[in-house]
Amino acid sequence: MKTIEHFYSADLDWVENLAEQFGGEVKGNFIMIPEDIQTGIRYFLKCDEGIIAYYIDVEYKKRLHLIQRNSNPNFVGYYYNLTEGEAVVSGDDFAYNVTKWQYNLSVIDGSLSTDYEVTKGSKTFALCIFIRKDIIESFAIKNNIFLPDIDKIVNPKLNTIVRFDRMSNDSFHILDDLRKVKVGGPIFDLYLTGTVHMLIANYLKKIATKRIIIQTVNQQDLATIISIQMYLMEHIEDNFPSIKQLASKANMSESKFKSLFSKITGNTPNVFFMENKLLLAKELLEAKQLSISQIADKLNFTNNSYFASKFKEHFGIPPKTFVKEL
Repeated sequence: MKTIEHFYSADLDWVENLAEQFGGEVKGNFIMIPEDIQTGIRYFLKCDEGIIAYYIDVEYKKRLHLIQRNSNPNFVGYYYNLTEGEAVVSGDDFAYNVTKWQYNLSVIDGSLSTDYEVTKGSKTFALCIFIRKDIIESFAIKNNIFLPDIDKIVNPKLNTIVRFDRMSNDSFHILDDLRKVKVGGPIFDLYLTGTVHMLIANYLKKIATKRIIIQTVNQQDLATIISIQMYLMEHIEDNFPSIKQLASKANMSESKFKSLFSKITGNTPNVFFMENKLLLAKELLEAKQLSISQIADKLNFTNNSYFASKFKEHFGIPPKTFVKEL
């Protein structure tokens, strides 16, 4: 396994350092990496003042461990990651799968340190966007996006910006369209800049519809909440445990646990659990190995009617209709 220790920022001071760590070089806007480590493309672009895009479309020939330790915390990284294979974001006491079909959008404050491990043979298509915190406020205003308390959101003394999420369908299709454009040159640069602006706007509009929790998050709190998420995912076929039980497992008060969980995931523990249970149900229906009744029983829904109502509420159609449309 090859280990790379590096940093990012909302300017281009990280590019040469990253290339050197890989044993590669910078040519124009491309970061050239030795082919015994990876094949494919790494491309960077300054899209606007305080906004940097980092485009990755590669296949790994070695297992990599990338250690991110930022020296300048005054930025936020939006990591859209469509890896096919095995990739894990981790910190001091947590590990989190980030692949095409799992949590493929990570929003991580520059003040937080992370590790990223990806296995040999994995294919990654990702777009990383680094935006200076003060630019987020002006970007929202320019795009007529109302974010309550935006001055507090971007204040590092009051708030840590962090979220592990799934990208919206719109964002997924925007990235899919970007991938079809030949990388390099003025046309691609224009397309990439437009994509970055659309993705930032989409995300800010999404979070503007929810209550934003203003609070700082340390590495230990982040690790604890992610461990609880993993616990819920491991027990997704069971009934939801109580908030009291989860808070006790996290060694937190119930109020602190609920607040931190909602901040990091964007949902309450109950909603997080149900949404993932329904996503698993959808995957099982698509596999066509079990009947609707068997899936409802397997996932511990009270009865078929309750399963059907929750499925329709989340996906817009009942499971019977979904199966027919398959």
